[in-house]
Amino acid sequence: MDKKRKIAAVIGAGLAPVLALTLPTGSASAHGYVNAPASRQAQCAQGTVSCGEIKWEPQSVEGPKGLRSCSGGNARFAELNDDSKGWRVHDVSRTQTFTWTFTARHRTLNYEYFVDGTKVATIDGGNQQPPATVSHQVNLGSATGRHKVLAVWNIGDTANAFYACIDVNIR
Repeated sequence: MDKKRKIAAVIGAGLAPVLALTLPTGSASAHGYVNAPASRQAQCAQGTVSCGEIKWEPQSVEGPKGLRSCSGGNARFAELNDDSKGWRVHDVSRTQTFTWTFTARHRTLNYEYFVDGTKVATIDGGNQQPPATVSHQVNLGSATGRHKVLAVWNIGDTANAFYACIDVNIR
């Protein structure tokens, strides 16, 4: 009997690291952001702009639905609200494609797009789970010149949304 227990212990000890590496892990507030054109958090992650914690968590700008801030009301990412930080401005046309990247895919109520606080588009998510990336063509209206676009991903199965600001020069 002792020999069988020792063999079982050796096998168990050998399998433990394999199981630890292959079992699914929970996600820590990691969900989604606009990566094209590069949102402020994408620019932080890419090192385009020097940033704090958001550099490691561009997908984590989550807050209650209905906010209009780049940080989603999250104090850890307040620097995303700083319009003077040196964000790269993207030249875009009046109809622009925005691409979201998701690291945890929630059922989607809708996506909303705002130019300087004015809603220009709502895209129905059908309360479905999105694929790993989603692109939307958004008519930015009659505005020209430099503006800030706020993109909002409203989740269908929680009270939260994800927020991303993109600095644009509309031609």
